[in-house]
Amino acid sequence: MMIRSRFLAALALAALPIAAIAQTAAVAPPSTDDLARIRQTGVLRVGLTGDYDPFSVVDANGVYRGIDADAAAMLASAIGPNVKLQIVKTTWPTMTADLLADKFDIAMGGVSWNEERSKVGELTGAYVQDGKVALVRASDKAKYSTNTVSAFDKPDVTVLVNPGGTNQQFVNANIKNAKIVVVNDNLAIPQMLVDGKGDVMFTDGVEARLKASRDHRLYAVDPDHPFTHSAHVYFMQKGQVALLNFTNAWISHMTADGSYGKLFAKYIGS
Repeated sequence: MMIRSRFLAALALAALPIAAIAQTAAVAPPSTDDLARIRQTGVLRVGLTGDYDPFSVVDANGVYRGIDADAAAMLASAIGPNVKLQIVKTTWPTMTADLLADKFDIAMGGVSWNEERSKVGELTGAYVQDGKVALVRASDKAKYSTNTVSAFDKPDVTVLVNPGGTNQQFVNANIKNAKIVVVNDNLAIPQMLVDGKGDVMFTDGVEARLKASRDHRLYAVDPDHPFTHSAHVYFMQKGQVALLNFTNAWISHMTADGSYGKLFAKYIGS
């Protein structure tokens, strides 16, 4: 119940005025109107990495599940009753390039707001607030009782990190002395911690809390006081103002009517 209540509180923060969060810089007119095209073709293409539980996870049969896998289908239905969802596999290192190459209309699945993305594309308002925390073995929690980056940034500590996203950006900016091991499969890292192949993973609080709640051999270090504060948003091509405005209005509706709260409860549990 505690996990659910914390994230419902975070969703309330996400209901801040969209104008205060979304990009407002002037942009050149887009060459096409994606919202009109989506309605005309009847297909919404959504980029998901499939490796970020509870936002998007893909199984061996290629079936996606998670908060944003469900939300993507709901967004498609909101755009038009005959609009179908097409999920496009992307990765954190290639997400921006895939978006600019027009492989999908919008990236979802736990995308964090950052300046680099804001410069090349449109970022929606937040649907949840979060921040980076440390995930460690439960047997080591006394070792990291002081929740500071310096407690982890030591030569005898191994940091495991997935490439291409804000987890790696945080590690590159803050870890100078610990050993850093890049692991391509983000979903493999928690088990690697359990197996002693690394000591810490820095990730968003929602993922750290979830992993610790599912496996009591893991421990999220002081997740109520993250090292950073960030917003999870959706990412689309620069200049797609109609699609941006529609998605922002849809986020506000999903937040106000409790739909996001239900999705978080479904995938995080009570």
